[in-house]
Amino acid sequence: MGFLDGLWRGNDSAFDSGNAATNAIELTKRYAQVSLTKQGAATGNLRVNLSWRMRTSDLGGSQRESLLRHPFRALKPPEVIAHSQSMVNVDLDLGCLYELQDGTKGVVQPLGGLLGDVNGPPYVKLSGDDRFGSGSGETLYVNLDQRENIKRLLVFVYIYDQTPAFDRTQAMVTLYPGNGPRIEISLDERHPQARSCAVVMIENIKEEIIVHREVKFVYGFQGELDRLYGWGLQWGRGFKSKTGR
Repeated sequence: MGFLDGLWRGNDSAFDSGNAATNAIELTKRYAQVSLTKQGAATGNLRVNLSWRMRTSDLGGSQRESLLRHPFRALKPPEVIAHSQSMVNVDLDLGCLYELQDGTKGVVQPLGGLLGDVNGPPYVKLSGDDRFGSGSGETLYVNLDQRENIKRLLVFVYIYDQTPAFDRTQAMVTLYPGNGPRIEISLDERHPQARSCAVVMIENIKEEIIVHREVKFVYGFQGELDRLYGWGLQWGRGFKSKTGR
């Protein structure tokens, strides 16, 4: 955030003004929430995207330092690292705990094939499971035309199996409302042993749709997030198939 961003922020602002050139709002610890209703963006499908990849330093080791000492190495063909062990083991998953106004509770996530439904309850649908951090990542769709039926949604990210820690991935959760700027939440805090992170809460509070940054890391999985936020579901160990999505 630049110096001029601070000058334009009012005392009652609930979010960072972000980068005008990229039309984005960045939610931070200090400016943690935004009202989609007040932004005129509480209708249509809200797209929630998780993107991530390994940092270059994790994949290439001391390559930059090596080139400084041996500049002629830059003329050699680069090593193929796309299928290195560090890339294969990276697998972040996007999920959503939901609670509807009628008391119905549940989860949308890749494990168990619980992909949801955007046109019927829970009005949340997961597009699929990205195993390798592709450009498109993983995406949840929330039908805000059914907002009167939604009480709260907790979007979370968890590490599946032998993935490195969150601080070694450039993970970003981005919300794309049907109207107005996108909303970005970075998962770059250092929690080396954390396995899951509650990223953002979307709540219907007195008919106003509020997006609130959580970014709370826990050392367990969905069951621990459930206890932290009082969802009250029953959890068991789940596994993925070895092929595809």
